[in-house]
Amino acid sequence: MKIKNNKTYLPRDISWMYFNRRILQEACKENVPLLERMSFLGIYSNNLDEFFRVRVASQNRIAECEDKEARQNRLEALDILKEITKLNSEYAKDFELAVREITQKLKENNIYLVKEDELDEEQLQFIYNFYQQNLNGRVIPVWYSAIKQMNVENDENIYLAVKMHREGAGKRPASEYAFLELPVSICGRFVRLPDKGEKRYLMYLDDVIRCCLPYIFCGQHYTDFEAYSFKFTRDAEMEIDNDLRNGMLQKISKGVKSRKRGEPLRVLYDAMMPKALLKQVLNALYLDKLDTVLAGGRYHNHKDFMKFPDCGRSDLKYPAWTPILKKELSGSESILQLIREKDRFIHVPYHSFDSYIRVLQEAAISKEVKSIKTTLYRLAKDSKVVKALIGAARNGKKVTVVIELLARFDEASNINWSKRMQDAGIHVIFGVEGLKVHSKITHIAMKSGADIACISTGNFHEGNARTYTDYMLMTASRPVVRDVNAVFDFIERPYSMTRFKELLVSPNEMKNKFLRLINEEIKNKEAGKPAYIRIKINHITDVYMVKKLYEAAERGVPVDLLVRGNCSLYTKLPELNGNLRITGIIDRYLEHSRIFIFAAGGEEKIFIGSADWMPRNLDNRIEVVTPVYDPDVKEDLKRVVDYGLHDTLQGRIVDGKGTNAFPEVAETGYFRSQEALYQYYLAKETNVDKQNNHEE
Repeated sequence: MKIKNNKTYLPRDISWMYFNRRILQEACKENVPLLERMSFLGIYSNNLDEFFRVRVASQNRIAECEDKEARQNRLEALDILKEITKLNSEYAKDFELAVREITQKLKENNIYLVKEDELDEEQLQFIYNFYQQNLNGRVIPVWYSAIKQMNVENDENIYLAVKMHREGAGKRPASEYAFLELPVSICGRFVRLPDKGEKRYLMYLDDVIRCCLPYIFCGQHYTDFEAYSFKFTRDAEMEIDNDLRNGMLQKISKGVKSRKRGEPLRVLYDAMMPKALLKQVLNALYLDKLDTVLAGGRYHNHKDFMKFPDCGRSDLKYPAWTPILKKELSGSESILQLIREKDRFIHVPYHSFDSYIRVLQEAAISKEVKSIKTTLYRLAKDSKVVKALIGAARNGKKVTVVIELLARFDEASNINWSKRMQDAGIHVIFGVEGLKVHSKITHIAMKSGADIACISTGNFHEGNARTYTDYMLMTASRPVVRDVNAVFDFIERPYSMTRFKELLVSPNEMKNKFLRLINEEIKNKEAGKPAYIRIKINHITDVYMVKKLYEAAERGVPVDLLVRGNCSLYTKLPELNGNLRITGIIDRYLEHSRIFIFAAGGEEKIFIGSADWMPRNLDNRIEVVTPVYDPDVKEDLKRVVDYGLHDTLQGRIVDGKGTNAFPEVAETGYFRSQEALYQYYLAKETNVDKQNNHEE
């Protein structure tokens, strides 16, 4: 099959819009707990903000390019921007409808979001007191007449555009305009008012400010105020300084600051805003014809719904699933010795991330450990991982940390952690210029006997481990561990010739090895041997991988994929004969693990790792994928993929058309893969307890 841009290859950014639509669908489902629906609205909004900052900004730059040789790219970018605008407008209507519906449902559950004109005297006095104690001095208006361009403001926050009117103004202007930034980071977006019996009252910070405008503009003698919310999104591209006198740390530090000067490219505003006031807002933002200007409701920045107060109503949230601490990894026995005896795994957030912390803590104090090497991409705010590494360095271990300074939107945090680790005596490597280090690997070298490696599909991040589904293999397999150590050598000397016998490492040979694995399935199918491909992954957009999957399906290989996000494949093409099926799961946990299963003629080959099938992962990043050999771990990985493929409650059919239809329900009823996995792991640990008690 020939890949044609609009026929057999779905552009990445359009597929992303379809993905985010699946999140919005979750917010609209009546069987999802009410406060979880609110959270999904926040996730949808937050995703959209980042999408405009990064992807739409990139398409804008391509569309504005005047290079004659880039004409085709420019036309494609214009088409993509047009489709994004169309879908965004369509989805925005569904979003506003969902907000109204959920707000009404909250009322039915005695949670009220009240406006400034709905307050009684007691509530009004509470708001005035709140202003004096929390907002006074933190809300400073800026006159539109005093600025030329909003070039320093924060695009992650929400603003009010204010029109002030003065009766009998004489020579002074009757109406004046200003804007002010809401101090959400200090006060939160929602202010909880005193309860009244069973009723809970909340108020948007926007409305609290509206209520207090006479205090904010005291002494100006205005008689009337109108305030309308708006928000804007900037281009998040950083300007990286190429001055050879600056080190990587200084370059990224300057780049983070440059991001704040990015051009605005999307504005959302209250549709009720007067035209004269809207003109003031848009003129200050200096938009061009490719930028998005979208009228909406009274409130914006709905990402704040992710932190919506629960008002003590746990019954309106998912029941808690406490992470399971695996018995085999939680006793008094050395966890390093347990890994040496047999491959171990944890699957977060079903299993507790503390097992990995325990590996680091034991390595930090063990006299048998001589060195620890690890890669860090994103880090928790109060990282136990870093604390364990600092402890190891203080205990005389040689500790090497590869930290990726260009982890988008985490650059400043990673810079701060880097300085702290350097101060503690850790050898910090700032990745490879031109290649992001996205692999998630740890190597622990012992003074005698087998070394140990941990290879994960996700970040070594306690926060992520509570919400992202990720798989971690802990192994002492000498060939695998040797390759993991070689990856660190490769990072320090990225242009040296390094061959990996076990691992699939990008940008070296990962793509070619995956292509060979798919070719092997095609040959086995034609030879009458078992042949199938089952993959769980976040994104598939690489043209070569798309072509090869099409070829496998066209030649009779069953291809079943679990794809969370971007997916450039169409499944209903007649040439595929129904051999390509794709499911996308949206549930309480964010699906993040990457698992690759190939039939291999009856001797299954199974891999896990950090890489998606996108050009950035396969060609422009250092990624690691490892084979899995332990039979128990392989069985569990197969279970994870199988459960996902049969999910009829949270799964969506990903067909490349954006329909996001739900699968047919089996006669046995709905099946929810995440719940089934949690219950399976819980039952397994319970059975371990029963077995131990029986033996005693």
